Amino acid sequence: MARGSLLWLSSSIVLLVSTLLASTTSLPMTISAESGIASVYAYAGELTANGETALPDSLTAAHRTLPFGTLVRVTNDVTGDWVLVRINDRGPFVAGRIIDLTPAGAQAIGSDGLAHVSLDIVGWSG
Repeated sequence: MARGSLLWLSSSIVLLVSTLLASTTSLPMTISAESGIASVYAYAGELTANGETALPDSLTAAHRTLPFGTLVRVTNDVTGDWVLVRINDRGPFVAGRIIDLTPAGAQAIGSDGLAHVSLDIVGWSG
């Protein structure tokens, strides 16, 4: 095989591998985190654990261990309704509950109290 053909073949393989890597790394990644009970909380005007002002109409939430800025899809297991929230606080501090939603987040999944939900990590907010 001629040297030019090998160079062309080598370049083509590098281009193909680069394209495949670029296309797979740009796919959204979802990590299934947990399921359990979501509750509603509102501490309007108080500071959250990460220092933000708590706003009942924001799509934020409290979780015991997920890093601040984690974007979580919260799905109501009964209705299938879901909402994307950003973790900015710690809690819930009631046994059996896995996430505290603001009233806006709870309303988006059709809940005004407690709801059985599934959490999926979909990304991070910088």
